[in-house]
Amino acid sequence: MTTRWITSALMAVPMLLSTPISASQTHHNQLSQAQVNQGIVDSDTQALLSAAGNKPLSIERMYASPALAGTSPRGLKLSPDGKRVTYLAGRKDNQHFYDLWQMDVASGKQSILLNADKLTIGELSDEEKARRERQRIYGQGIMEYFWSDDSKALLIPASGVLYYYSLSDNKVTLLPTGEGFATDARLSPKGHYVSFVRDQNLFVLSLSDMKVTALTTDGGGAIKNAMAEFVAQEEMGRMTGYWWSPDETAIAYTRIDESDVELVTRNEIYADGIKLTEQRYPYAGKNNVKVALGVIKLSSQKVTWVDLGKEQDIYLPRVKWLPDSKRLSYQWQSRDQQTLELRVVDIDKGDRAKNLVEERSEAWINLNDDLHFLKEQDSFIWASERDGFNHLYLFGLDGKIKTQLTSGHWVVDGVEFVDEKSGWIYFTGRKDTAVEQHLYRVPLAGGEVEGVSQRRGMHSVVFADNQAVYLDYFNSLVQPPQVSLHGDKGQHLAWVEQNKIDKYHPLNEYLGLWQVPEFGLIKAEDGQDLQYRLFKPTDFNKDKKYPVVVRVYGGPHAQLVVNSWSEHDYFTQYLLQQGFMVFQLDNRGSAHRGTQFEHVIYQHLGEAEVNDQKAGVDYLRTLPYVDGDNIALYGHSYGGYMALMGLFKAPDYFKAAISGAPVTDWALYDTHYTERYLGHPEQNAKGYEASSVFPYVKNYQSGLLMYHGMADDNVLFENSTKVYKALQDEGKLFQMIDYPGSKHSMRGEKVRTHLYRSLADFLERELK
Repeated sequence: MTTRWITSALMAVPMLLSTPISASQTHHNQLSQAQVNQGIVDSDTQALLSAAGNKPLSIERMYASPALAGTSPRGLKLSPDGKRVTYLAGRKDNQHFYDLWQMDVASGKQSILLNADKLTIGELSDEEKARRERQRIYGQGIMEYFWSDDSKALLIPASGVLYYYSLSDNKVTLLPTGEGFATDARLSPKGHYVSFVRDQNLFVLSLSDMKVTALTTDGGGAIKNAMAEFVAQEEMGRMTGYWWSPDETAIAYTRIDESDVELVTRNEIYADGIKLTEQRYPYAGKNNVKVALGVIKLSSQKVTWVDLGKEQDIYLPRVKWLPDSKRLSYQWQSRDQQTLELRVVDIDKGDRAKNLVEERSEAWINLNDDLHFLKEQDSFIWASERDGFNHLYLFGLDGKIKTQLTSGHWVVDGVEFVDEKSGWIYFTGRKDTAVEQHLYRVPLAGGEVEGVSQRRGMHSVVFADNQAVYLDYFNSLVQPPQVSLHGDKGQHLAWVEQNKIDKYHPLNEYLGLWQVPEFGLIKAEDGQDLQYRLFKPTDFNKDKKYPVVVRVYGGPHAQLVVNSWSEHDYFTQYLLQQGFMVFQLDNRGSAHRGTQFEHVIYQHLGEAEVNDQKAGVDYLRTLPYVDGDNIALYGHSYGGYMALMGLFKAPDYFKAAISGAPVTDWALYDTHYTERYLGHPEQNAKGYEASSVFPYVKNYQSGLLMYHGMADDNVLFENSTKVYKALQDEGKLFQMIDYPGSKHSMRGEKVRTHLYRSLADFLERELK
């Protein structure tokens, strides 16, 4: 249940037509003065909306091909020499099948670089399927690729085999990796080797003689070499278990022992049978894996084990080499996640690790990827929330702070590029507003923060390896993703994919009915500001009263109230065309607002979050055009949990609720996520009980629909079946829809279409 949840799992819920909108109707996209004043729309946007078509959006069209959002490349990269932009693009007849494309930076010419049909695309292993689910990688064709350091070749993993593509002669070579499924493959830093994991061991292949060497041999059963354990992948954002030294002489890797982790048999229910899957799952309060960190020299294959300390019940969330290839850093995290230490060890000297930084919290410490060791000086950049907001600091290798680089009541999202020659650090953050992500830069020596990105919305960036040139993946509420190339000060150099909404764009015929929300603030019970956005119906009439669907996520590390394009908002647009209002509020505990805002939920989930959603309903009921007796709550994942908690704890606020794939008993979820917020069950038994939905089942009256994927390996299906049984024992009536073979994200056009039609029918009956 990581931040990635909100990207992949918050599902759109369309509505059946209650009052069909005729294509002959006049445009209804009337922008309020509040929207104009808030800067959400500009004159060009107003003109665009006014000129677009009025076709109603149907359930079946939402996720059909071609994609409504138009061309939206993924896997964006700049070649190390900065001469090519490469990306994965879906085909026009199948948006989920990807080929590798390129753009020549000098000419702007775009062409297909490698057709996926040249590769053998087969079935994935169970391990790789699970890994991709946790990476939120979905689709077919070419899904990953890696540049060589000299920009002359690419490594492309495909269904357990590896291809080496030479650009000079346009030749694709199948690498001899041996029998078995190769996963987590990559090129070494200088491009002389290919490394991969097979059968729970680490291998390297020399590209000079195509010889494969097994660097570890004891993997198998409960022992996994160079692999990230379940909670590292799902909760820490660490998808690998090995790291090349910059000079290619050594590889650091983890050796995990799962022997003490509870082995459970998980049922994955499919339409044609039940698959029994054995999985070592670390339930909250139970045993984790034992992790060791080793460094193996390629020349001698000798392993040096790093002394991680006497305490074995710890986490190892990050590992990173220093530029000299002699010293290795790792981040040591306590089981309670209230202590995080950055340690550095000299591998050749065999000294004990030196602790450079120690972070402490009375609640929890958020992990990040913003550690950057400088090459030109004995210093490093470190991100910390020690002043209540995530900011950047410059440390010396003696562990002393040289300067705080950013400060203020706003957060840094991440370091994107460090230009040591020019003396700039480029980072994304929320300095201007919490509802948008922008690119900024600050002098490496300290000084004023400068804005780099210009347009209102969300900017995700990818820099070249060795120069301050970047790709900007931009989107906003009214602009599907665009990709452009920019210079060091944000100057526009070229379009990679303009994705302009013209008369040929798939969205154009629908955009005339697209609605833009109004943003606002209300107060939480502790006085903190809560941000919301309110979408009004297409045919809004201030003299009428409208039912409201409150879309919620509500969990940590997530945010809904943003100026961002999202395919999950197709649901919202559909609702608006059927005469519903849609309201979204980021309650306390959600992201990008600092630790005071987040830590309110510590040791008791579902209390402050529900109170804030109730405050949102209180606000809605002050609006003369809101039908305060017809308000529904809808969410998926943590949002599904919130839907149950809201309906069970505040039935006088919500007439109905839709709960998708909810966590219902936190004892059923994993250690790293659950204990971060609730602590250990032995120390906080009352908090676990109060945070569960079951003490409140007796309050349920009516109006509940639950759904769950029956092969969900993230939030196990058992979470929903326990609620089914509890409600049945209480004699309570409710509805449920379970999907054979579906995972947590409910992928697939047929599954989604059926789901949305079912939920639409439910909301029509409950609220109208």
